[in-house]
Parts: sequence; structure tokens; C-alpha cells
Amino acid sequence: MTPSPVLRRFGSSLRTIHHPSRKVLSVTVYRPVISASASASASASPTTTTTTTTTTPQTRWSSHAPMGPASSQQTRKPVTISTLRNMYKKNEPIAMLTAHDFPSAFVADSAGMDMVLVGDSLAMVALGMNDTNAVTLDDMVLHCRSVTRAVRSAFVVGDLPMGSYEVSPQQAVQSSIRLVKEGHVQAVKLEGGVDFASTIKAVTTAGIPVVAHIGLTPQRQNALGGFRAQGKSVAGALKLLDDAYAVQEAGAFMVVLEAIPAEIAAIITKKLRIPTIGIGAGDGCSGQVLVQIDMTGNFEPGRHLPKFVKKYANVWEETKRGIEQYRTEVKNRQYPAKEHTYAIDEEHVAEFQRLVDEQSPKKRQE
Repeated sequence: MTPSPVLRRFGSSLRTIHHPSRKVLSVTVYRPVISASASASASASPTTTTTTTTTTPQTRWSSHAPMGPASSQQTRKPVTISTLRNMYKKNEPIAMLTAHDFPSAFVADSAGMDMVLVGDSLAMVALGMNDTNAVTLDDMVLHCRSVTRAVRSAFVVGDLPMGSYEVSPQQAVQSSIRLVKEGHVQAVKLEGGVDFASTIKAVTTAGIPVVAHIGLTPQRQNALGGFRAQGKSVAGALKLLDDAYAVQEAGAFMVVLEAIPAEIAAIITKKLRIPTIGIGAGDGCSGQVLVQIDMTGNFEPGRHLPKFVKKYANVWEETKRGIEQYRTEVKNRQYPAKEHTYAIDEEHVAEFQRLVDEQSPKKRQE
């Protein structure tokens, strides 16, 4: 029996082809369209190889489309180091947020974040690890690449994970180059103060911008006795100031201050010539950063949150509500409804049913 035809559109022409498997495949096909002038030129001179072509895309019948802005959506100008420095000079607070994949980066950028940090906190929030020390450089490269595919305007910074920069400044440079070349970030972040000034200098000398990180440094939480606020004594505060000066002189263009008393962070900020980004360090910093799933409430109730986190939304509950409703509608055959299905001419259905009823499964496969 002759297989039923499958129709596919090539550019503006419609051709009929036979597909023995009877499976209708939805594909996007591009047909080169040669301009009249190029065609005439080619006829006059057979050796001419230059042509003017355009491509005509077919409508995409996929179950989902790649995420991206609507064609009418206005995009911001890309944020650069110069942009951030100008914001600092004008005393305009810098808004930074973490992202760990395409969707989280896309929404952060769409919401107008100045900076997006691909933090090693993704070890816990995206990969289910117990702490940040378990994440590898390969993990970070993968997630940085996913984030930078989504971001169109924000300045993207990638974390150097534990084990990727402590051995030597040369190791730090090599790891930073990977994040920039493979992860496509615009800067790297690394933890440490005075002890890592030479490392920061080596990376910046290689032409890679560095965001330093002092105070509570999660990668060293075992040495710090856990996740504890830093700089709560005079000696501790002076050490933080020394760290801040050291990373500034080493070439860092920005420094994160984590879990530091607000008063101490404000004094340090005023003493520096580079912006400070606070996380649990009060409103006297040049800007702020939070972990996205913390501030959006995308976690199960009862999860412990640091004192400095403000919950701006309840993504977990709204997502759970939607999923529960979906499950209920599937169980009750309420979904999918007619508006969620593709139309077909009734005569085609009738003909298909007739053919199915008339033939045995074995004969249809012949």
C-alpha cells in the first residue's frame, strides 16, 4: 500500500514527500532565495560564484520555544566596568543578584539587575550539595555558560570555586581564563584578602577584572568556625580594613563584604576607592547582592535563612500550587482541553480511522 503523504513547506513552495514511518515530523526548513540580479549575473557568466541570498524561515511547530525577549521588548545598554564606576562616582547603589542557569539569569536581567553573579552557592541551590566547597571549576564553567546565554545587559561575574586558585597565582590565572573563554563571564570573583593579594594582582595583570570577597568567606567556613559574622571586635575590624586595602591595591575593581556589622562596613566603604557590595553588611555599602532563591522564596517552608535575607516573593508556594492543580486536572481529564490541541480536518480523521480499521497491524507495516 502506498504510504500516506506528509507535507512540508520549502520556502514559498509546497512539496509532497512520502514518509514510510507515517510520522509527521515538524521541522524548520530554510530555502535560499537568490535575487534576480544575482541570477541574471550567474546566467551571463557561468564562472561567477558570488550571490545575494536571504533565508525564509518556516513557522516553528515545537512544543516549546527558546526563551528570549519579545521582538518589541526594549533592551538596556550593556553594563560595563565603566558603567559601574560611573554609578559608584554618582553614589548610585549597584544591584547584584545571583543566577545559576538560563531561566534564573534571564529573569534577573529582565528585572534590571546591574550585575549577575554566578556564585558557587549554586552548589547548594542548584546541585543539591552540602556546601560550596563541593562544586568544581567544570561545574562553574557549565553554569556560567548557561547564564551568559541569557544575559543581554547585566555585567556577569563568575565565582572561582575552592581548589581552582589557591595553589598558586598561575593556577588562578588559568582558572580565570577558563571562566572568561568558556563561561563567557566578564569578571571573576575570588575569596581572600591580604593573603591573596598576589593572586588578584596576577589575574588582573592577565587582563581579567576581579571582584574580591572578604569578611565571611564561605569557602573557608571551617577555618572560621562556621558561618559567623566577622569584624565584631576592634582587631577583627582592623583586619578587614587591611584586607580591603590589600585587594584594592592588588587591582580588584570591586569587593564583596559579607556578614560584617553595618557600621564597620560603612567605614571601610568610605575609606576605599572601589565599590563595595554588601551581603549582610548594612546599607552603607556601594551596592547589595543576594542569592536569588533566598529572596524570591523559592524553597520549602522551614528552611533556615541567614539573618540578612529579605523574602520578596513566595515562588515555592505559587509553583507548588500550579503543579498541584496540573496534577489534579490530569487525573480528572480536565487537561488538555480543546484549546490545547492541534486542529485537523474531520475528513482526514475519518479516512485515517477507516484505513486503520480495514488493515491489520502487520499489513500496515509492509
